[in-house]
Amino acid sequence: MLCLSDFPSAERETSSWVFPIFDYRDKNVKKAIWMLKYKGKKRLADIFGIVMYGRILEELGELDLMANFKKPILIPIPLSKTRQKERGYNQTELICRKIMNLGEKNLEYQKNVLIKIRETEHQARIEDKRKRLLNLIDSFGVINEELIKGRNIILLDDVTTTGTTLKEAKKVLKNAGAKKIIAFTLAH
Repeated sequence: MLCLSDFPSAERETSSWVFPIFDYRDKNVKKAIWMLKYKGKKRLADIFGIVMYGRILEELGELDLMANFKKPILIPIPLSKTRQKERGYNQTELICRKIMNLGEKNLEYQKNVLIKIRETEHQARIEDKRKRLLNLIDSFGVINEELIKGRNIILLDDVTTTGTTLKEAKKVLKNAGAKKIIAFTLAH
């Protein structure tokens, strides 16, 4: 039985705008995320959503005061159509839905803004950092730009390693007119 209170916190350095919760090097963290992503254990999304919600509120309290980070839009990193069909769900969307079901009125949720427009190799299978970056170039797009113009964004993803996925998503959202962007991940 996995207990989130036993999971070690992320301590490795990430970009200043990325907030990971757990340490992905821990076998139990890795196993729980793998079970959610590949074994259909969707109830883990609810558990992760509760933990992530707490961390988001913690950071938003500071950002609201210091950076005028009001009423941000929560956006999950999308899957390609093929991967979504294979898996049957997007784990980050499930986590976002749980966060929104917890009743936070200072967040807005938009899942149909950032889309995956190009099929890419799994980032986890690419070891070379440069190849990871090249793999994701021009793989995201934005639809309904009017929903994000001038708005603050919170990106949500499951795991960050090199940060390439989040950087590419941030770039595309910024080019579409988003204001300030931060990201939360389950693990690093």
